[in-house]
Amino acid sequence: MQEFTVTFQPGTIRLRVAAGTSIMRAMNLAGLGTDFPCGGMGKCGKCRVRVMEGVSDSTENDRAHLSMQDFKEGIRLACATKIHEDMIVEILNPKPLQHNILINSADRIFDIKTHLRKLFAEISQPSLSMHKSDWQRLEETLAALDCNINNLQAPLSILRQLPETIRQGRNQLTAVLLGSKVLGIEQGDTSATMLGMAFDIGTTTIVGYLLDLISGQEIEVVSTINPQAQYGGDVISRITFAGKDKGLDTLHKAVTGAINKLIGAAAEKVGRKRDDIYGISVAANTTMHHLFLGISPQSIGVSPYVSVVNRGLVVGASELGLEINRAGQVFVLPNIAGFVGADTTAVLLATDLDKNEHISLILDIGTNGEIVLGSRHKIVACSAAAGPAFEGAQITNGMRGAVGAIDHISFADHLEFTVIGKGSPEGICGSALLDGVAGLVELGMINKRGKFLEPDKLTNPKSLGFKDRLIQHEGTWVFLLADSSETRHGRPIMITQNDIRELQLAKGAIAAGVRILMETSGIQSDDIKEVLLAGAFGNYLNPHSACAIGLIPRELENKIRMIGNAAGTGAKVALLSAEEFSKANDLAASVSFIELGSYSKFNTIFAENTYFKLD
Repeated sequence: MQEFTVTFQPGTIRLRVAAGTSIMRAMNLAGLGTDFPCGGMGKCGKCRVRVMEGVSDSTENDRAHLSMQDFKEGIRLACATKIHEDMIVEILNPKPLQHNILINSADRIFDIKTHLRKLFAEISQPSLSMHKSDWQRLEETLAALDCNINNLQAPLSILRQLPETIRQGRNQLTAVLLGSKVLGIEQGDTSATMLGMAFDIGTTTIVGYLLDLISGQEIEVVSTINPQAQYGGDVISRITFAGKDKGLDTLHKAVTGAINKLIGAAAEKVGRKRDDIYGISVAANTTMHHLFLGISPQSIGVSPYVSVVNRGLVVGASELGLEINRAGQVFVLPNIAGFVGADTTAVLLATDLDKNEHISLILDIGTNGEIVLGSRHKIVACSAAAGPAFEGAQITNGMRGAVGAIDHISFADHLEFTVIGKGSPEGICGSALLDGVAGLVELGMINKRGKFLEPDKLTNPKSLGFKDRLIQHEGTWVFLLADSSETRHGRPIMITQNDIRELQLAKGAIAAGVRILMETSGIQSDDIKEVLLAGAFGNYLNPHSACAIGLIPRELENKIRMIGNAAGTGAKVALLSAEEFSKANDLAASVSFIELGSYSKFNTIFAENTYFKLD
């Protein structure tokens, strides 16, 4: 097989690859950790690189996303460009994006009743007159300490450790128990040390909370970008990649590897050891849940969109390759449906929705929006395929909520915007797109169908101060946010007609989901006491903008409350309380899931909600 050398700059990373390998594949092989939001499908145009030597002809995907000036400068899409000779490639954004990761989570009152327990045992010595085995003496000692222990069990590995542990510990040991099963034995008294980590594994980010399992205290918080992002920015692209040769194993090892790094980082920050960590809980959407466990998610991606398993699971940490105490256990929260996962179950645990008399609407908005409506009397949920608009993919100048992203826009006497990390902007993230389009709606610069009005047809007096920002770009009207002299990369940042359309599709899906849940439950807007926004996007968006474009019904604007990383809160609750973890199974099973695609009026309701309501 013919091979060529590809060199990545800045720096001098070189590797040999087979002829026909894409630059994207070579970047992944080189461990560059680059984000490919559409999974290399050529849809987002975000993987721009400069081919300095060995440039190839442009492809159809290149031509769809790049300008003639880009071609002259050797710019190509890494996912679309194949290597057929030795090549030198310049990475245009060599520094990893510094993302804003939501780590704050609310508190919830509950009783700490951990899954795992430690019992310190002083074991009697055998004698010629008392021939009880090591195991029998340990069993009797533990039963005396806890009358609820009966029929004590232990794997063979524990029995193999037992004689040495007893004798080297001078008949003193600490047993690590899950119910009546001995998972570990340790010399001496280690009963005061038992840590755990609760993880919220998102499609984009992973957040881990280091907890003291005895006191319930939160000790440290760590986070990272989900490294699976280099194989696709949304669950559908991950499902597609998982179906390729070794794709599932690649994605599984990517997420467990990231969790192992977070475990090490958290322990090091507080001067503890991995061996001090005994329990892990995991909340994740259904696809991330399956990939974490190494289970194929293929059935989720095709009708009727079912998961392999929904119920909560308890798995040995070593079985997943997680580097904690060898007695460690992983408590995986239950899913609700194919596209309403364990992260939603965790949100329900965090909010105590099943105990509330009043009706709440909960929204967790991303590429896939989970929507829950109800009270203790009934809970209904659905999943709305919002698409990539809120995450920045397929938006002309879109990017995730990272340093350099415009995150909020305001229209007063003149246009103002804020940039994450300050400095010059590089793009626009979902919350700013929301603000921008909401402003254009309120200024009357777009019609109810989302189409730009030409400057000479603007009638709203407030819009006249912004008419100069309506410019022609590649034959269509766009709204200019920052010209090329204001940006870090020297390219203008704008909101295009296509961007508005992408947002309309996203908000139409979410709004349709809300309306259908209300219709099927017989609930009116006045019946809803509160709207709870969970997750990163929900906590960074401007509620007024969300209501102005119809993402959330306007009459609910004053009822909106942000609840932070509620999935993280639920994961912590499930780790610290065996009762709450058990309750999660009942809670997930009790939720009535509505498949929007099968709802008879969905297409009509969706189409209606893509329009904007103009004052």
